[in-house]
Amino acid sequence: MKIALLTTENRDHDKDYASPTPRFGTAPEALLQGFALLPEVEVHVVSCVHRPVISPEKIAPNIFYHSVVVPKLGWMRSLYLGCVHASRNKLRALRPDIVHGQGTELDCGLNAVRSGFPNVLTIHGNMRAIAEIYRARPGTFFWLAAKLEAHTLKKTNGVFCNSAYTEGLVSPRTKKTWRVPNALRMEFFSPAPSVKKNAVPVLLNIGMMEARKQQLQILETAKRLHHRGFKFQLHFIGKVADTDYGKNFQRELAAAEREGFVRHLGTLSTQQIIDAMDAAEALVHFPSEEAFGLVTAEALARNLKFFGAAVGGGIEIASGAEGAELLPADDFSALENALAHWLTAGCPRPQNAAVTMRERYHPEVVARRHLEIYREVLHHKGANVF
Repeated sequence: MKIALLTTENRDHDKDYASPTPRFGTAPEALLQGFALLPEVEVHVVSCVHRPVISPEKIAPNIFYHSVVVPKLGWMRSLYLGCVHASRNKLRALRPDIVHGQGTELDCGLNAVRSGFPNVLTIHGNMRAIAEIYRARPGTFFWLAAKLEAHTLKKTNGVFCNSAYTEGLVSPRTKKTWRVPNALRMEFFSPAPSVKKNAVPVLLNIGMMEARKQQLQILETAKRLHHRGFKFQLHFIGKVADTDYGKNFQRELAAAEREGFVRHLGTLSTQQIIDAMDAAEALVHFPSEEAFGLVTAEALARNLKFFGAAVGGGIEIASGAEGAELLPADDFSALENALAHWLTAGCPRPQNAAVTMRERYHPEVVARRHLEIYREVLHHKGANVF
């Protein structure tokens, strides 16, 4: 089976055009790791970029990479018309059996549904929900992204939904849905070192510091625990959003750092994040809205204790997972009490959460499920592909 996977290129997003290696989002990257283990498929990754990039022909023996350059006018200001034309021309040359658009945030979903080939989408972020949360005004990016998402969902042959939450938002607006989780990158299943408990327990929070992730409220919760006499270190990992919320977070962070119970480690590589997880006791992840919650599964795959908000895909990830504790997303008193109880109990870590995560989210497991669905779509379309 020949598959075309349409996804964004992080080198383009980061304006890192000199780098020779393609970089993708965490979920598409993990899926490609799974496809690399399935020799019966031929995968062509297609990404629209603003400027030429130097890339290898293949990123795995059965995975090819293609970048297509789209001038500035061909992006959002023309509702991605240039991206649609450029990717369609590339796909006509490749002649895939099926096209899979990764996400509706930018051009990928639209490129897939206008490709002229059988196509499916994966929803990574629910743009209509995000637009509502930010009260996006007409003409703004999130408002336009939500409108384009609605159009795209109507046109596709089906949508991969990474959680029941996403499926509930999407199913009334599209022909067909399948519940398929995001895969974890292979690195998170690497053998973990022997766990050595810290003299002062370390808690992590990982992700962009922005309003939906509620780090200001997490910081305030930690401050109350610190003033109650609990000993711990809270480490934030990720970029601070350039918004009023981000500026408020930086101000409160500086004050907490002076008190000595908080650190901001900045943006880390995948291996650095894994090392930080292996050197910590728990992850605190408390978003107000989230489609899946990949960092939740990543932390449990390293056998971290998990404190999270009962929203989105986090509910399914935590279900039946040892050491996963979910609380209402707006109840920071409950979070404070749960953390206090755990700290008092000696900060136990789960022993077998990693086994559960491997069974559910290993790249090969998720890639094989994708293949089953592709065959279902093509069978329905009358294609003779095995």
